[in-house]
Amino acid sequence: MTAEAKTDNGLPIRLLHDRVLVQLEGVDGERRSAAGIVIPATATVGRRLSWATVAGVGPHVRSIVAGDRVLFDPEERSEVELHGSQYVLLRERDVHAVAARRVEPDATGLYL
Repeated sequence: MTAEAKTDNGLPIRLLHDRVLVQLEGVDGERRSAAGIVIPATATVGRRLSWATVAGVGPHVRSIVAGDRVLFDPEERSEVELHGSQYVLLRERDVHAVAARRVEPDATGLYL
């Protein structure tokens, strides 16, 4: 196996244990509210969670697969750069939620 060999998920690394490698969505800085109001990066808010897309998972991850959108606390992260792309490395327990698949267009919604 050469030094440039890639794993089956296309990443140049193999994740171990319960690790989850994610790529952040959007950028830090200004953002817009649902009503279109611009919120500056300097505005202070409570602890804000971030969305990211899963790029790879370790062998002991049970509830997450590559391609899932996950919600996590950006304060508890380790950043890594692979081939010029920025990623965040998390433990599975640091992921707060996995986004649900979209409901069919003709569905009436979800009820408890």
